[in-house]
Amino acid sequence: MSKFAFEPLAIPAVILVRPKKFGDARGYFMETWSVEAFAAAGIDAVFVQDNQSLSAARGVVRGLHFQAPPVPQAKLVRVLRGSIFDVAVDLRRSSPSYGRWCAATLTAEGGEQLFVPHGFAHGFCTLEPGTEVAYKVDGPYAPECEGGLAWNDPALAIDWPVAPGEAQLSGKDAVLPGLAGFDSPFSYEAAR
Repeated sequence: MSKFAFEPLAIPAVILVRPKKFGDARGYFMETWSVEAFAAAGIDAVFVQDNQSLSAARGVVRGLHFQAPPVPQAKLVRVLRGSIFDVAVDLRRSSPSYGRWCAATLTAEGGEQLFVPHGFAHGFCTLEPGTEVAYKVDGPYAPECEGGLAWNDPALAIDWPVAPGEAQLSGKDAVLPGLAGFDSPFSYEAAR
């Protein structure tokens, strides 16, 4: 019996992972990562770092972030407390889905995870106050390789669950550029 269900989203490289929970009167147990199970599902990332964030309010938007070659980062995102609307935007040149996005709601209660591969920008919006997010990355943080796109770029047309005037952003995220004129460092061919 598999301890995970893997569901490709509208952009098949982005995968929603549903770990199986085993519960009883004490609570529950679930496996959140297994190199064998994930490799069998086509996810062969070797994670090197774990990150965690706390967002105090509903409507906090973090992203859209990416890390470019030579130190790209794939991510496996999950929620420890609360819930998020989690988004991945395809930035791979020549990809049939270049500039398109897909999303999933991740909750602490459900235990869902989102795998975001190399070549995608990633961001999320908190749906509850006090939301904690944890994610694994397969490359170390390299500030010289970090980049991002505007979360509310009309060219992306992401259907965020928060109005632009209500979103809470960092100063850095508030000034990210749009997709127009973006010269992607990612290649669809290299990612295959």
